[in-house]
Formats: sequence, structure tokens, C-alpha cells
Amino acid sequence: MAQSIQAIRGMNDLLPEDTSVWQKVEKVLRQTVASYGYSEMRMPIVEHTNLFSRAIGEVTDVVEKEMYTFEDRSGDSLSLRPEGTAGCVRAALEHSLIYNQEQRLWYMGPMFRHERPQKGRYRQFHQLGVEVFGLEGPDIDAEIIALTHDLWCKLGITDQLCLELNTLGNSEERKIYKENLVKFLEAHFEDLDEDSKRRTHTNPLRVLDSKDEKVKEILKDAPALYDFLGEESKAHFENLQKLLTSLGIKFTINPRLVRGLDYYNLTVFEWTTTALGAQGTVCGGGRYDGLVEQLGGKATKAVGFGLGLERLILLLTTLQKVAPSSPVDIFVCGMGENIESHQLALCAQMRSAFADCGVLNHCGGGNFKRLLKHADKVQAKVALILGEQELQNNTVMVKNLATGEQEEVSRQADVLTSYVAKILNK
Repeated sequence: MAQSIQAIRGMNDLLPEDTSVWQKVEKVLRQTVASYGYSEMRMPIVEHTNLFSRAIGEVTDVVEKEMYTFEDRSGDSLSLRPEGTAGCVRAALEHSLIYNQEQRLWYMGPMFRHERPQKGRYRQFHQLGVEVFGLEGPDIDAEIIALTHDLWCKLGITDQLCLELNTLGNSEERKIYKENLVKFLEAHFEDLDEDSKRRTHTNPLRVLDSKDEKVKEILKDAPALYDFLGEESKAHFENLQKLLTSLGIKFTINPRLVRGLDYYNLTVFEWTTTALGAQGTVCGGGRYDGLVEQLGGKATKAVGFGLGLERLILLLTTLQKVAPSSPVDIFVCGMGENIESHQLALCAQMRSAFADCGVLNHCGGGNFKRLLKHADKVQAKVALILGEQELQNNTVMVKNLATGEQEEVSRQADVLTSYVAKILNK
């Protein structure tokens, strides 16, 4: 017997009961970003490796340890995308979308990181990404945060998420701060965990995000980035806070929030929850004003965020805010000789009348009890039943599957459609 083949660890199948939940959530996401006037982008999942090493940073965990990288037959180094911003910037530059232009874009799809799989955190995961190019004020920062807040409102989870804010200043301010931070970390080097020791001279800001309790205690005395900011950076951050307050969006300032990628500057933010244990970050983003130039374009202001769908859907199902549903509304079945063509015609009639409803044609015949058992299994709302008597009378037996009531109704299009519409509340 041949050995069965299973999915790769950390790359999961979504079964029909899962996809019904995903479709509901994705619909809310798409409708919300569209309501803000954002346009969809679709980028390939494979890019040249140096796109990510240049954008994300050579010494980040993502580039050093987590990317799926391989050589193709031409000898080029390619990588499955670990995040969406770099690819979106590459596409926008390649197609001349952002030179002296304002663009508000979004995308949704799979990303890949070779991490230890955890609940809500997989090696193939999915993100909604939003990227805005050509706008520099705190008002656009506030808008994309307001967009995420609108998502939580529509999904009914506003009270389960907390907004954390910080500012990283500009590159010059950050450079001076890093020098001071490194001196502080070197003075406590022997007490740092191995990750923090490694990052001290490669990516010292990431030490601020350490989860090690001993390191957290040491960092209480570390220099604060805010003290190294100039008036312009401080004004940007303070104005952002005023705008969020005016919108009624609550937030907490977290001076240790740095995000995991090198390209951020000024505003950074995360939406976190305590409902999922250690895996608490659902959405995060910020400004990356230097990335377009870093990837070969003209200096362009930019801001965006990434939202993890697995983490969001795990939160929604944990809180019972969304549940699987059947795609079937109308169940069509029949009994008798040569009934199949009449069933198909009736299905076509229902699909034409109810374009937003699922119409399932029962194939294979069977007795009345079996047919209705099938209708219940697919969670249909109404069953349309054809038999020899109905064919003779040009009628259909219509059964309301919620109440059990049934009635023989004329197959005349307007009569039947009107009757079924009442059951479906259409």
C-alpha cells in the first residue's frame, strides 16, 4: 500500500466549514477598504531574494532565519514573500504608480515564514495589507488606524483589542539613539539573553521588544527614544494622538514598541488582544518613508499596515463572533421517471431569480425521507420538490425547512418566485 502524502508542517488545509468563515471575514475586509477609496493590488508570491533583504534588513530574523529561499533553474535566488509591503513597493515602482502621485492600495493573500508553527501562526499565513504612498501628515496615519478600528467595530470585537502606539523618529534621530542604546546594553551585556546579545550590535532596537523577563527589567533603565527626537518628529506624534482622540479611538503609548522590520520610521502601532494568550498581535504597521528610495525610487512618504487573517479568525471564533454556514439556501429534488431535466430547469429558474442564493440540485434520486434528510444536512432554508403529480399540475411542492410547513405552488415564474422570496426574506 502506497504511503499517504500529508500537507507540509505549518501549511494547513482550509476545509469547507473553515472557508465559509473566511469568506464572511474577507467580505467585511474588502467592503471596508473599498469604502475608504482604496484600490486592490495583486502581486506574485515569489520575488527576487534581494528585494526582501534590501527592504526588510539583512540582520532581521525574517531574512536571517525565516524566508523560504531557493535557486531557480537560471541560478537566480528567489524567495516566497514573507510580507507584502516590499512587493507592493516593487510593483508600484515598476509600473510607475507613485512618482509624484498619491496612491492608496490594498492586497490580500498568502505569505510564508519558516517559523515554529503555533495556534494562529503558521508557515503559510494570510494577510490583508494596506499601503499609502505620497502623503506625509499624521492625518493619513490616523486614517489607516481608523480603518482598522472600523474593521473591529463591524466584526464586533472592539472591546477585545487595544491600540499601542509609538514613534521611532527619523533616521538621524534613531542613529544617535541607537548609539546610546548600544552603550547601555553593552554595560549590561552579561545579563542579557542570547537573542539580545546577538541583536545588540546588529539590530539593537529589537532588544526593546524582548520577551525575556530579566531583559525587560534591565530595559526599565534604558534611554528613551522619545528623548532623542526633534521638534518635528514630536509634533507629528502629538498631532496623531490628538486626531485619534478626536475620533474616540483609545490608545496606549508603548515606548518599547519597535515592530520587527527595519524600514519603519515615525509612527508605529499594533492592535493586541489578551484573548489568545501569548499570540496577541492581530494587526500592526506604521510609516516607512525611506523604503521607496531604498528600493531605487524617488523619496516617497509612505504608511501602511498588515493584518493577520489566521490570528483575526482565531479571535473571532474564540469569541464566537462568527460561525460556519452552509452555501445552500434552496434545495431542489425530485422523485419519478425522467425527472432530472425538470429539476435542472427549476434550478436554473431559481438561480436566475435569486442570484445571491445557493441552489443545490439533488442528484441520484431516493425516497422522500432521504431527500429531506439531505436538505437538512446541507442546512437549506427551503426545499422545492418535484414528483409526477407536480409535473402533471405544473406545480412544485415548496417546504419551509425551518417551520416544516409545505404547500403546492404554481411553477409560473412570478408566483413561485414570490412564494420562495417570502420564506427567504428576500
